[in-house]
Amino acid sequence: MKPLTKAEEQIMQTIWKLDGAFLKDIVEEQPEPKPHSNTVATILKILVEKQFVKIEVHGRVHKYLPLISKDSYSSSSIQNLVSNYFEGSFSDVVSFMVKQKNLDVKDLELLLQQLKK
Repeated sequence: MKPLTKAEEQIMQTIWKLDGAFLKDIVEEQPEPKPHSNTVATILKILVEKQFVKIEVHGRVHKYLPLISKDSYSSSSIQNLVSNYFEGSFSDVVSFMVKQKNLDVKDLELLLQQLKK
């Protein structure tokens, strides 16, 4: 799966949230200062080319629908992060998070419970 730029990912987050949307809806959902609709349209064109989004024609307007689920993209992104920065070791990720004080004992206990299930 091709990686997304920050701008592309922001637009995808909106499409996932709305479960498909028209250009005006996507622009309205963006944080201030809102990007120009031409900018968003260009990003949408790129997302179509990357096969993240498909177009559904409604008269003279297009509805943009996700081709890739948020879960699928998240999984791929995490796999890439672990491969690129932690030599493929998820335990190294957890160790790193503990060292950075991003995970505490309670979080680790919850992870252990989930693993046991």
